[in-house]
Amino acid sequence: MNTNPSSSSKDEIEYLPPKPPVRDILGGAGSYSALGARLFSPPPLSKSVGWIVDQGSDFPPSIASLISSWSTSAIIRHDASRLTTRGWNGYGASDHRAFRYTTPKLRLTAADLDGTPLLHARAIHIICSPTRCRELVTDILARRKAAAVPRDSYTRPLIIWEPVPDRCVPDELLNCTNALPLVDVCSPNHAELAGFMGSDGLDPDTGAISTAAVERSCEQLLASMPLQSYTLVVRAGEKGCYVAKNGGRKRAPPPASKSTVGAAKPRKKEYVQGGLRPDTDMEALFAGLMQDEEGVVAREEIEVDPGVEKWIPAYYGRRGDGAGDDDGASGSVNGNPRVVDPTGGGNTFLGGLAVALARGKTIEEACAWGSVAASFAIEQVGVPVLGVDEQGNETWNGVRVEERLGEFQARL
Repeated sequence: MNTNPSSSSKDEIEYLPPKPPVRDILGGAGSYSALGARLFSPPPLSKSVGWIVDQGSDFPPSIASLISSWSTSAIIRHDASRLTTRGWNGYGASDHRAFRYTTPKLRLTAADLDGTPLLHARAIHIICSPTRCRELVTDILARRKAAAVPRDSYTRPLIIWEPVPDRCVPDELLNCTNALPLVDVCSPNHAELAGFMGSDGLDPDTGAISTAAVERSCEQLLASMPLQSYTLVVRAGEKGCYVAKNGGRKRAPPPASKSTVGAAKPRKKEYVQGGLRPDTDMEALFAGLMQDEEGVVAREEIEVDPGVEKWIPAYYGRRGDGAGDDDGASGSVNGNPRVVDPTGGGNTFLGGLAVALARGKTIEEACAWGSVAASFAIEQVGVPVLGVDEQGNETWNGVRVEERLGEFQARL
């Protein structure tokens, strides 16, 4: 199960005149993240997508019916004593996006997952500040361990962390680096990543997104935590997304011998990411320092994992071959006629990425899934239309998701 511990909301979107505003549409990070996972999960797989839907006294029946039509494992919680969380999105020049809550926000905690299948999800997408990320992950893992039956059946979920924009500032950089060892993927957009570094992430000459700034910031973050293992996926608008992951040194497996052929493999220990342990192989860890006079690594059985540094294009582009949006996912309102509204594109990207990783895909494959998921989210105002073709196959906006994914992968 893939889950997002945040609830849905009602959204309003206002554009520059003469484009009219829209009211009462399904919104919220949790909704779009669930959409991203649901796109790749036709029934019965749709039940593997879990999320929390908090309905206030004013929750529109039309949105409730829409959510029901997705056939996910949504946990519906109705509270007539409060209003539904409502968000306002305003778009200005150059697709600049402003956002604010117009009703009280309901913050979810790890305790909201207790007693639900969501606590045992394979992948969990969280959106919060660096400090709250550490608190949430620590609490979720503790509750998950306590609920494991039998106790040795505990497995660690994949954690995909999306930093909230207003906490992407230089004063939070240290907190960010402290949160990184606890997550598997950290995914800011280009502006949020630049915010941690005290810049805007734009090319000073052209005003476009600076790929060099993205790469430089990722290198700095990875270098600050060289002994940790995590992946940065930076959603960079029309540039696509940049994937950066620490490599490292690992000991090559010993050659098979008569005494070991057919022997049971020792159970792999599962540790929380990061940190040194009593059984850490310090020689392997610092293999790069153990060289002879000619610069050759002294221990031949040490292999070097180069890590990942790669740009993956967006699905829609300004010339039809790539794209971007203000959420840092695929789409550009000004650059591609197929892109209507970028709202929710980044969250949908991460929902697709999370479900791909949960199903064992590589990070590069997962980013392709995310880009395709985002392409469906930004083709209209609100969410795409679920349908069925003449052969009985599920479609979104009249397109089969697997066909679009195949076409995109062929293009890559």
